[in-house]
Amino acid sequence: MMLLIKIYKKHRIKFSVFAVVFLVWLFCLPKKLFTAPTSTVVTSSDNVLLGARIANDGHCRFPKMDSVPERFKQSVLLFEDEYFYKHPGFNPISIFNAIKHNLTQESRRGGSTITQQVIRLSRKNKNRTYLEKAIEIFMATRLEFKYSKDEILKLYATHTPYGGNVVGLETASWRYFGIPAHELSWGQAATLSVLPNAPSLIFPGRNESLLLKKRNRLLDKLLAKKIIDTITHELALAEPLPIKPLKLPNYTPHLTERIKKEHPGERIITSINRTLQLRANSIATIHHNRLKSNEIHNLAILVLDVETRQVLTYVGNAPTEKSHGNYVDIITKNRSTGSTLKPFLFASLLHEGQLLPDALVKDIPTIINGYNPKNFNKKYSGVVPASRALSRSLNIPAVRLLRSYGLQKFYNKLQKANLTSIDKSANHYGLALILGGAESSLWDVTKTYASSASVLNHFVENSSTYRSNEFVAPSYIKGYKPAFGKEQFEAPVFNAGAIYHMTKALQEVNRPEGGENWQFFNESQPIAWKTGTSFGFKDAWAVGITPKYAIGIWAGNADGEGRPGLTGITAAAPILFDMLDALPKSGSFQKPFDDLVTLKTCKKSGYLASSFCDETEQKLQPINGTKTQQCPYHQQIVLDKSERFRVNSSCYPLENMVYKNWFGLPTGIEYYYTSSNTTYKSLPPYLKGCSALEHSLMEFVYPKKNEVVILPRDLGNSSSEVIFKLAHQRPETAVHWYLDETYIGSTTDIHELIYTAKPGQYLLTAVDENGNRVQQGLKLQLTSK
Repeated sequence: MMLLIKIYKKHRIKFSVFAVVFLVWLFCLPKKLFTAPTSTVVTSSDNVLLGARIANDGHCRFPKMDSVPERFKQSVLLFEDEYFYKHPGFNPISIFNAIKHNLTQESRRGGSTITQQVIRLSRKNKNRTYLEKAIEIFMATRLEFKYSKDEILKLYATHTPYGGNVVGLETASWRYFGIPAHELSWGQAATLSVLPNAPSLIFPGRNESLLLKKRNRLLDKLLAKKIIDTITHELALAEPLPIKPLKLPNYTPHLTERIKKEHPGERIITSINRTLQLRANSIATIHHNRLKSNEIHNLAILVLDVETRQVLTYVGNAPTEKSHGNYVDIITKNRSTGSTLKPFLFASLLHEGQLLPDALVKDIPTIINGYNPKNFNKKYSGVVPASRALSRSLNIPAVRLLRSYGLQKFYNKLQKANLTSIDKSANHYGLALILGGAESSLWDVTKTYASSASVLNHFVENSSTYRSNEFVAPSYIKGYKPAFGKEQFEAPVFNAGAIYHMTKALQEVNRPEGGENWQFFNESQPIAWKTGTSFGFKDAWAVGITPKYAIGIWAGNADGEGRPGLTGITAAAPILFDMLDALPKSGSFQKPFDDLVTLKTCKKSGYLASSFCDETEQKLQPINGTKTQQCPYHQQIVLDKSERFRVNSSCYPLENMVYKNWFGLPTGIEYYYTSSNTTYKSLPPYLKGCSALEHSLMEFVYPKKNEVVILPRDLGNSSSEVIFKLAHQRPETAVHWYLDETYIGSTTDIHELIYTAKPGQYLLTAVDENGNRVQQGLKLQLTSK
């Protein structure tokens, strides 16, 4: 120990200098060797480039490579640094030969190893002086100590310049040959190995012979070293040189831009199915050319994997012109939802046990606090099965069902389903919420359909359980695993039985309202799907689900311009079915038997069968269907012996009465129902002398109770024509009309009366020839200026 102290004291200055030098060496490398920004790079699920965006400094510089292709590795080591795996960061022999050459020759030669070149690149290519060379050697030894040889080679391949704004092997491979680096041939690998030595050689029509000679000399050397054989050598020599930089692939431009904002400067391996994406791009082009003839310029396509909730296809917009907003990513933009929320109301009603799938719901003229919804075809069915009202996308039944279910209650359901874009209060939207009064994005709407399908799948496949967080957001990142939450027996939003019947209704193809020409769509595989059209023909939707896939389509104009004929059925549905044909078949939804129960229902009304229903059937219904009411439309009536007239005990002998079950609708509903249901039999009339008070014979059809009739301002006239309509169980009966106490006319058979009236408050009265009377208040009001 004493000897060491004596030696230290004797050589104190040398030890101090050594310690300082060692500390400088130890900390000479920055924490992050390269700080230059990198490009945002987007690849498909099989790691093939879909698109990229330049770095913030204007260079096309891909993030650090995961590995260096073997052909490039062999070529660049032979050209740049043959003893790379043997030297400690610098090669004394190469340095000596370079100095000797530079002192005796006019040309200049470098003796830098690949490690030294990595240091020079990290120091932003400072002037090549002997002092700078010494610093590079000093730092290169430290780099060798910190990193493995393969890591240093990856740094070189990632950051070496290739001319212009092209930086890095992967970037150069795409820009000069249009392929990923791992697919480079020997000729291409040799070209990119010599190019950083003289990047100015890549110019169309210039210096091609010099580049060719450099490449071929390297190929000759590879042959001489027996790295390649003779045939490979000959084929590589015959390969053409790159003429000019190529454009990078841009198969998902809107997704690439989105990723640039959300993950700037990163390489993101997405869940995009490359083959399916290319097919979707082709479909988008075909339908854009179809739609633009009607001045419809934008569309979007989104396909999700139901099980993983990963994005398989992302077409943010059609390949349209800049003047038509081709840069807008429609998938993320909120638009009027049209009718796309109707299935979730249907599922909510089934889930709560307020409705059976085929129960008749009212489809009659409706006014609720001044709100007057209309069906798309401006017609009425009287009553229609709820499932058919959904498949035909009837507006009036949807509004009436929303009112009966509860606006706030349904709004809360949508929030539980994670439709966060519907962010205003329920009262802000009102009952128009179900008809497109709210806005949401294709991203959110398609996700909600996908999540609903997943609820059903999971219930069937996992012992009749649910997941607490099923309605999670989708992801475009490969390998992303959503946090679906814990297993539970309670449905988080909609139960499986309700969703199953929702999908069953949505598999009907009898659309739009009243339309029957749906066979032209190829039913290559079953799909539950829904269209939507916003007010003013501004947004066309089509969303469909299979057990494996969810497809979302939007068509319209990014600037919100409406176009005649821009409907979900004509603009968006054809795109949906073309995408469906591009997907693998995925079968049908399975029945969730544990969430279904067999119930006896009326065949005609779809309600739980009462004792008055003669025609019944046993059907699998949602488990809460047991809570629904019995059929309100079947009743027992009393007829005379001939069964032609209704009677009662006050006018007919008891012993001659005939009791019969009958399917009968209220007068106002019957008025519309009979027009499309020719087999319907109205209730028989009462026998003369029997009381008619037991059943209403007449009902006003128009105007409805509490309805304000708006009169047009006709060239300054103070009065205008208004039409009155009435339904009578015995249409042939004469009806006399009165406005206040003024007689205004009579009708028979068709009880419609046109009368010229002035604005004001009136009492409208109708009296038939038998003295039966109906009355209601009426307000006539001129349209505002």
